[in-house]
Amino acid sequence: MRTARAGAFRPPAQLQVLRTGASEAKRPAAILRAAGQDTVGKDSTAPRDAILIGDCVAEMMRLPEASVDLVFADPPYNLQLEGALSRPDQSLVDGVDDAWDKFADFAEYDAFTRQWLTAVRRLMKPSATIVVIGSYHNIFRVGAILQDLGFWILNDIVWRKANPMPNFRGRRFTNAHETMIWAARDPQAKAYTFNYETLKAGNEDVQVRSDWFLPICTGTERLKDETGRKTHPTQKPEALLMRVLLAASNPGDLVLDPFFGSGTTGVAARRLRRAFIGLERDRTYAAAARQRIDAVEPLPEEALAIAPTRRSEPRVAFSSVVEARLARPGERLVDARRRFSAVVRADGALAIGPAVGSIHKIGALAQGLPACNGWTFWHIERDGELTPIDELRAAMRAAMREAAESTADPL
Repeated sequence: MRTARAGAFRPPAQLQVLRTGASEAKRPAAILRAAGQDTVGKDSTAPRDAILIGDCVAEMMRLPEASVDLVFADPPYNLQLEGALSRPDQSLVDGVDDAWDKFADFAEYDAFTRQWLTAVRRLMKPSATIVVIGSYHNIFRVGAILQDLGFWILNDIVWRKANPMPNFRGRRFTNAHETMIWAARDPQAKAYTFNYETLKAGNEDVQVRSDWFLPICTGTERLKDETGRKTHPTQKPEALLMRVLLAASNPGDLVLDPFFGSGTTGVAARRLRRAFIGLERDRTYAAAARQRIDAVEPLPEEALAIAPTRRSEPRVAFSSVVEARLARPGERLVDARRRFSAVVRADGALAIGPAVGSIHKIGALAQGLPACNGWTFWHIERDGELTPIDELRAAMRAAMREAAESTADPL
């Protein structure tokens, strides 16, 4: 939840810090656009690794259309707090009571939400997605407006906090989660990024669920001023943004955050070798974000390689495996428990008695099932051990990739 309200006061001058002589890995984030500088033209290239100071809607209208790959938005929550909140020992809770989180009524908040979401949608590529985070105070209103504007909701994700603030008055349940809405630009968007295989591999080969258990931002990660007070009241944990970016973007992509605040999106983007644009009205937040981001070292490229998906792999027929003599005609394939056996034919089909068909059809027939993945069902014996024939397909794909790379290499 960060600062930038449409129609709010904008500083009369804009700070300009340019990158000079820095390498890609070492370059600092820039705070761009000096007072009087021309707006970005429609056909211009969007800035990268930039913090733009000003009203978020006005700044977004200066950026080129269809230029960003992912949006992460942490808008004001409109918490509607009434008076100070104290703990049982009468000490005051350092809550969110900033002017940027206060709206006259729901109508004003809804109008603001429509403005910034309309501006965001203009900047999204057809394949881009947006993640909006909020609490029960605002997320349902944001979700309805997303749908009204034509976005297509893909998931809602619950961030369950490992260490939430307790409910000191004891009149409600402990508010232990926030909700993120992940949406595509429109219902026709089919090519959006979702790194399913990468997430699954890091989750012990289990699909990642839509409830994420992560701690709130504490300790050395929390930015504080010289008096020990939080620099920003709603700083999000880096782990949360890392997971969002790993899930919905690729290295080199451009990530937009219209409510940049303390710069957690920029930190995650820099570490994961994504580019970012952060929009922020408050100079104190922008300066803290820039200093924080500049201290981040990007991870090595080999640590960020996207896991190949099955759909992206070249198609390999079992007949090609036979032609490459990785499986030979006349050999027998068996299941992992050696209950069923089939003969490999010269044409790449399998045979059980008089029945002839593909590895999938014969696998299903042997089990009396309507369907079967023959690549994982059938095994072949090599050196006294059973090996899934899917490993033969993997060997074929590796050879194909190697051949393609050698062809592409200049002599």
